Amino acid sequence: MTDLSLPPDPAPAGFTWPGGKTLAVSLVVNVEEGAERSILKGDKGPEPVDELLPPLKAPIRVHGNESSYQYGINRGAPRVLERLERAGVSATWTICAEALEKAPWLGEAIAARGDEPANHGYRWLFTFNMSEDEERAFVQRGTDSIARTCGRKPVGYLSRYLHRNELRATLADLGYLYHMDDYSDDFPRWEQTAHGPIVVMPYAVDSNDMKFWLSPAFTPDMWVDYACRTFDALLKESRTHGARMMSLGLHLRIIGRPGRIAALDAVLDHITGHDDVWIATREDIASAFAAAVPKPA
Repeated sequence: MTDLSLPPDPAPAGFTWPGGKTLAVSLVVNVEEGAERSILKGDKGPEPVDELLPPLKAPIRVHGNESSYQYGINRGAPRVLERLERAGVSATWTICAEALEKAPWLGEAIAARGDEPANHGYRWLFTFNMSEDEERAFVQRGTDSIARTCGRKPVGYLSRYLHRNELRATLADLGYLYHMDDYSDDFPRWEQTAHGPIVVMPYAVDSNDMKFWLSPAFTPDMWVDYACRTFDALLKESRTHGARMMSLGLHLRIIGRPGRIAALDAVLDHITGHDDVWIATREDIASAFAAAVPKPA
């Protein structure tokens, strides 16, 4: 048998999550609806939603497009909340702050559940084209807004993909515990910045419900199968090779549709059917990691 030289396991030898669990599962509910690009807000164009946005040669308001996002708040959010409550699991809500300013009832519901509010930016916008000071102000505005709508400041941050190189240093300087714009592993890590270390919490797009919108798209059955296969593989690895974490990303306007919500039920049933798994907020996972793994010098 060939002697392979493999990279070291990401988790320190003997590391386990609280209770001796080897796999941590992070449910991430993205709240972007109401904070997307809009002609009414002075943006250059509306936020695209595939079939509802025809090719445009001029900045035109698309009312159906806007209402499709609003569906996520009106009907998707209550369905997701109901499923989380029924399963008895906690979640991290990555929040575009403007969305909850328009739907304060959802911020109250998140707080009432004891779930974690994380910062997804003040609006659902890229920040790579901002100056460093503008990006900092954007993060701070979201921080302050979420503190008002959810009753506590966020300690985690997820951008809309494209951000400045200095973002992690900015987050560390603003007192953030972790950053999650990373897809490089199945376990957290420390990263040193100009303003001190920050925990990098890997996220995942392959198991994300956004796969319903991409082409070729997943059907609900395909998504359930893929998410459960991901869970099974990581659980097996965590028992034999070292601790792991799994991220499952959700969107109110996507998984919250009537034809898809049962897929969330199926995945939650599968995950909660195992008693050796820790289902926790990203804050709790990052805190457990930070308490056990020394910061970089």
